[in-house]
Amino acid sequence: MNIQIFGLRKSFDTKKAERWFKERRIKYQYIDLESKGLSAGEYRSIKAAVGYDALVNKNCRAYEELYMAYITPQAAEEKLLMYGELFNAPIVRNGKQATVGYHPEIWQTWE
Repeated sequence: MNIQIFGLRKSFDTKKAERWFKERRIKYQYIDLESKGLSAGEYRSIKAAVGYDALVNKNCRAYEELYMAYITPQAAEEKLLMYGELFNAPIVRNGKQATVGYHPEIWQTWE
């Protein structure tokens, strides 16, 4: 398994996901969405697994400030790659499989 956790420092679900993997001694790589973000290739892979709507946090302040609801889908995706705080966290990825949020019932099937 090659687990990657894309998360936000202030997200309780991100901390819970990290703890879940630590308790089972499963190695993972943590990537901070605010400072590092997602690459275009990672974004496409995760979007194919979970869909666009699951990735975007429509309740965050940045979503309102950047007028995400009023711009074209292509422009919205470009902004997503620039502003990591627009993503729902955590995004847990294992190769082509991915989840958004805290889903230990799915992660158990990856083992």
